[in-house]
Amino acid sequence: MGGTTGATGTRTAVTGGQRSFLPGMRHAWLLPLYDPLNRLLGVRRIRRQLLDQAALRPGQRVLEIGCGTGDLLLAAKRDQPAAVVVGLDPDLAALARADRKARRRGLTVQLDRGYADELPYADDSVDVVLSSFMLHHVPDGEREPAMREVRRVLRPGGALHLVDVGGSGDSGHRHRFTREHAVDDVPDLLRRAGFAEVAETGSDVHRWVGRYTCYRATA
Repeated sequence: MGGTTGATGTRTAVTGGQRSFLPGMRHAWLLPLYDPLNRLLGVRRIRRQLLDQAALRPGQRVLEIGCGTGDLLLAAKRDQPAAVVVGLDPDLAALARADRKARRRGLTVQLDRGYADELPYADDSVDVVLSSFMLHHVPDGEREPAMREVRRVLRPGGALHLVDVGGSGDSGHRHRFTREHAVDDVPDLLRRAGFAEVAETGSDVHRWVGRYTCYRATA
């Protein structure tokens, strides 16, 4: 596995060939707007809820799938410096931005290129998986394989903490974005993938994003 390591210990690795994927901003040339737009929309507050729910502990191995430019990933490392924090994304440009942000902040994280339905990690090797507004980017036919991969890499008793648009019925789907991208079958999807104790942990309507819902599922 190739990669580079900086003074902070940040490692960006290329893990396999490139496939087509939907960028975080839908178009690669819009990536520079990703972080400013998230700040403007208040997405960090939602990610904060997810981290509080995960309650990371020292020594845990934490994986974020679809880490993008690394905001949640780096917040996880700041929250729990003694955790091993890994981010995975198919977008090399987004990973490069995450790498620069980690270096500036002096945070040691691992950044890998890869895909949620082909996780480059061993069975039972991860304690916590985080997924923030990633699932709606995955084509329908790849969602269950992706969640089965998450289940595979989680240790017994490990947990997936996921937030995405949709959930809790249609009453909150007042935004075009949510209507087009909502993922409303998450509990059933996670159960089909082999998770136990699947729970919806909170749902709200964001001014711009529309309805979003948080979930927790145990391996």
